[in-house]
Amino acid sequence: MAPAIDIITHTRRTLLNLIGGLTIDQLNEIPDGFNNNIAWNVAHLIATQQRLCYSRCNLQPRIADSFIAKYQKGTKPESFITDAEFTEIRELLFTSLEILKADYDQQIFANYTAWTTPYGNDVISVDDALNFLPFHEGLHYGYIMALKRMISNK
Repeated sequence: MAPAIDIITHTRRTLLNLIGGLTIDQLNEIPDGFNNNIAWNVAHLIATQQRLCYSRCNLQPRIADSFIAKYQKGTKPESFITDAEFTEIRELLFTSLEILKADYDQQIFANYTAWTTPYGNDVISVDDALNFLPFHEGLHYGYIMALKRMISNK
């Protein structure tokens, strides 16, 4: 499953290049008409990856439960994300994927709890989850592009 993880890694590198020149205030800004910000969207990618791969196999995620609870689907920014917190988020974008690949190679993902995406796709295995994640990441890449455009056009 390295190809899907490679796609996600590339997308995340491209994402960091897209937002590289933004200040922490810009990363936290919620423009009119939006309910979240760039920083939340970036962290959400990590939380979703952990939930879809680890939690659905009844495995302990490789990042803090509090991080997942803060950035999982259905949440929104509750507080300002500091420079230090965003540095950790940037690091987790890639360390979480390295750990995921190692865990995948160790074949720890079994007994997957199947679900259907909001788009009607059945996800019945970790391989399906890994194939769905690039789509999910692309959606949020698009949201981040729109947020950046709104922030930059002020």
